[in-house]
Amino acid sequence: MTDPKTAEQLIAQIATGNRSALAALFEGESGRLVAIAQRLLRRRDLAEEVVQEAFITVWRQAASFDGSKGSARGWLTTIVRNRALNLLRDSARMDFEDSEKLTELGDRQADARAAYEALSIKDALRHCLGMLDASKREAVLLCYVTGLNHGEAAAFMNVPLGTVKSWVRRGTVALQECLS
Repeated sequence: MTDPKTAEQLIAQIATGNRSALAALFEGESGRLVAIAQRLLRRRDLAEEVVQEAFITVWRQAASFDGSKGSARGWLTTIVRNRALNLLRDSARMDFEDSEKLTELGDRQADARAAYEALSIKDALRHCLGMLDASKREAVLLCYVTGLNHGEAAAFMNVPLGTVKSWVRRGTVALQECLS
């Protein structure tokens, strides 16, 4: 852990483009900052990522540090805390599924496409599904034909959970209107 005065001096040197000062600050403060981020995120890998991003911010914005507004260590802590909280907010929009579970489920996207292609060209459902944009159609098929939940569909499609939920909702409403 670096001395508070030393941290301020290092940030001043970083503002002039001194890379060794950044390395020294990282060496002295990263352990403490990872611990803070890990308490918020509960995952070491994400905490380390947050601290790395924070030091990139320090490198880019060291000149904006004002010692009269607070300590250097407080400034670093605030950057890490804000990045961790942003990551938590962004992660709340995602539903993560582990790769083993996805592998177990097989190629559901191919199953969904095959089910769509198996419908007769004269079938009203095929016509209505064809009117949906591709992403909405895929989300609806993954959830209703292959039986995936919204989180699994989001993982397969590599999009946020809320996006899949929106696509499925809008797609089913459009299908109901088209079929009625």
